[in-house]
Amino acid sequence: MDATESDVDRARSRSVLIVDDSRLQRKILSSLLSRWGFETWEAESAEAGLAICMSASPDFVISDWMMPGMTGPDFCKAFRQLERESYGYFLLLTSKSEKAEIALGLDAGADDFLTKPVSSEELRARLTAGERILRMQEELVAKNRLVTETLDKMNALYDSVDRDLQEARKLQQSLVKERYRSFGASDLSLLLRPSGHVGGDLVGFFPISARRVALFAIDVSGHGIASALMTARLAGYLSSSSPDQNVALIEGEFGIYDSYPPDQVAKILNHLTLTEMETENYFTMVFADLDLVSGEVQMVQAGHPHPLIHRANGEIEHVGAGGPPIGLIPEMDYDTFTVRLSAGDRLCIVSDGVTECPNADGELLDDAGTADLLRRNRDVKGTAFMEALTWDLSKYAGEQDFPDDISAILFEFGGAKVNAD
Repeated sequence: MDATESDVDRARSRSVLIVDDSRLQRKILSSLLSRWGFETWEAESAEAGLAICMSASPDFVISDWMMPGMTGPDFCKAFRQLERESYGYFLLLTSKSEKAEIALGLDAGADDFLTKPVSSEELRARLTAGERILRMQEELVAKNRLVTETLDKMNALYDSVDRDLQEARKLQQSLVKERYRSFGASDLSLLLRPSGHVGGDLVGFFPISARRVALFAIDVSGHGIASALMTARLAGYLSSSSPDQNVALIEGEFGIYDSYPPDQVAKILNHLTLTEMETENYFTMVFADLDLVSGEVQMVQAGHPHPLIHRANGEIEHVGAGGPPIGLIPEMDYDTFTVRLSAGDRLCIVSDGVTECPNADGELLDDAGTADLLRRNRDVKGTAFMEALTWDLSKYAGEQDFPDDISAILFEFGGAKVNAD
């Protein structure tokens, strides 16, 4: 069996509509096609053929060109306008050979032509060519269906992940259980705003003793789920609700807790990150041990932007000497530095989402711009200051979404805390 016969044999389940006003021509074609295994329908006019096409979906249509009423090209145009699940291959029977007439048939939507009188060999060849087109179209439809089904599954998965990320954001926000705390004459306010569903910033505090409180600001490298999981782990390491699990605290006699010096806290976290977390992420941090009576603040700065002290007289100081991030270099040493707050002074610690926030021209806010935001809002207190900071930062960014997480700590020292012993 040659290739042509094989192709036709594979088309035995195909159907053909024969439309011709000549009953003899229809019978000749129907006999040939039936012998080759095709299912056939006959119609004596284009109108009758169109009615059959509306109720059935023939794979092939063989139509005469010249017929009473609707012509073959007009029938082809109407056929192409029908809604079908599969492609229909349309052949025009014609005695015309002029290029203009052929072009007219192609413009009407015909796929091929058969010249009268019809040769059985030519008919078989035209059908074989058409079968290849139909098969390719069916394969394309199947692949498109597979792509559509895959996209639907991916969209469903994305929706599921999106819902999970929204819940993860709520859980991450819950890591900062208190956004405001009053310590007698002093006040502490926290800001945490992920740039996406979840982020890598974390701010918090925990009491060390009646007169001392620890503040920490953390920014994990990268974005997304991995960063968020690491912030959750770090929140556990610096837990305010479980002091026995807080790596910064030391339990002394009678269950009284004290804190390691800030540089030692950074070293402990560096060791834990490199040996226990098994992650490629690292993080920057400012950790502060603040005396609520004397106003003395011992701090370590590990790759985080410089803390700012807004003095009561309006002056702004950038403090700290820098230092490498945590989780990059084993056995790294960090340095503790000390500053002192006086009544009316404010300590502000921000993430690089603030200092590196770009405007519409790509210019970063930087340290000087951050200081300007503090000056602009010097009379705004507590959580209202955090709202004003976010508002001003949004205006600077040109109302566009922040490209990085935004977090900040504001400690407003009102003077020595009484009854702190």
